[in-house]
Amino acid sequence: MIPAILPTYSRAPLSFVRGEGSWLIEADGRRFLDLGAGIAVNALGHAHPALVKALTEQAGQLWHTSNLYKIPQQQALAERLVELSFADTVFFTNSGTEACELAVKMARKYFHDQGQPERVEIITFSGAFHGRSSAGIAAAGSDKMTKGFGPLLPGFKHLDFADHEALTVAITETTAAILLEPVQGEGGIRALPDSCLKGLRDLCDEHGILLILDEVQCGVGRTGKLFAHEWAGIAPDIMMVAKGIGGGFPLGAVLANEKAASGMTAGTHGSTYGGNPLGCAVGCAVLDIIAAPAFLAEINRKAGLLRQKLEGLVSAHPEVFEEVRGAGLMLGLKCRAANSDVVAAGYAHELITVPAADNVIRLLPPLNITDDEIAQAIARLESAAASLTPS
Repeated sequence: MIPAILPTYSRAPLSFVRGEGSWLIEADGRRFLDLGAGIAVNALGHAHPALVKALTEQAGQLWHTSNLYKIPQQQALAERLVELSFADTVFFTNSGTEACELAVKMARKYFHDQGQPERVEIITFSGAFHGRSSAGIAAAGSDKMTKGFGPLLPGFKHLDFADHEALTVAITETTAAILLEPVQGEGGIRALPDSCLKGLRDLCDEHGILLILDEVQCGVGRTGKLFAHEWAGIAPDIMMVAKGIGGGFPLGAVLANEKAASGMTAGTHGSTYGGNPLGCAVGCAVLDIIAAPAFLAEINRKAGLLRQKLEGLVSAHPEVFEEVRGAGLMLGLKCRAANSDVVAAGYAHELITVPAADNVIRLLPPLNITDDEIAQAIARLESAAASLTPS
C-alpha cells in the first residue's frame, strides 16, 4: 500500500520537533548540530527572535489579500532589494523553482518584444540544479532529473561545466541567455572563478544576450556578500533568489534590470501566494540582519575559521576526505568514503550535513553560527570520520 505521503524522498529516520539557533531537537530529546540549515534555508538558524516577532506580528494583522491589491510589506521588501542590488524591479514567488519559471519566461519575452522571437535558447551547464518544474529539469538536462517525464521543454543547450571553448561556439542567433549558479549546490559545491563570471558577463554583452544567475542557494549572505556575484564585480540581467531570503518561511524572488524585465507587463505572469504579507514581513526582517556590513564581515571571518579547521580535518583523515571546496559558509567536503556513509556517521554523532553530487557533503550552517558551535561541528566531524577510518 502506498504511504500517505508520496514516497519521493528517501528520508533519514529522524523526526525533529523543535529548533533553537544552530540546533535541532529530535522527538527523543537528542540535540543535533545543524550544518544543513534546511539546505541553506534557515539562514539565521531556527526560531530567530527577530523573525518570530515579524511573523507573529504580521500573522495577527493580515495573512493574505492576493496580488489584486497593493501589499505594503511586498513594496517594502522590493524597495529594499532594489536598493541593495543591481535590480530595478522584483517579482516575488514562493520558491526557487517558481523563480526559475519566471526567469525563463522573462528572457524569452524580452527578445520576443524586441522583434527577435527566434531567440529562445538558454545555455546551461552540467551539474546545474534549477528546481524540479518542467523548465527547471529541462534546464538541468540530467538523466536523473528528466527520465520518465516525457517530452522536455525545448530551448535549452547543455554544456560541460567550465568548458570555455564550447561556450564560445555555442552562442548562435537563437541564443537568448546564459543561465548558471555562481556556486553550484546540488552539483557538488563547485564555485565558478570570478574571472570566469566576468568573462561570461563580457560574452553576454558582446553578443547582446542576457545573463541569468541562479542564487537560490548561494545568495543572501551565504558566500560572505549579500549576493555571490558581487565578488566578481559584475551584475546579471536577471537573478533568481529563494531559500535564505525567507529564513525558513517559503519565499523567493526574481530580480531584474529594467531592460530584461521590459516585456513582463500586466497579465504576463502571476502568483496567488507570491509576495504575501507573511513572507514579505519575514523577508524584511531577514534583510535587516544579513545585509548589515558588520554581519557580512562576521560571515567571512567565521567562514575562514571553519575552512581552516576543515582543511585540518581533511589532512587528518585522508582515507575519508579528499578536499575542501566552496565559498563563505557554503562549503563542501569531497569524500573518499561514500558521502552517504559520511552523512550517516554524522547522524550517529548528532550532526546534520547534506549530500551532493560528486561524492560531496555540503556544510551549510546558519550564518550566525558561533565559534563554539564551529568547534563542536569539527569535533563531531572528527568523530564521524574516525568511525569510518579502517583500523
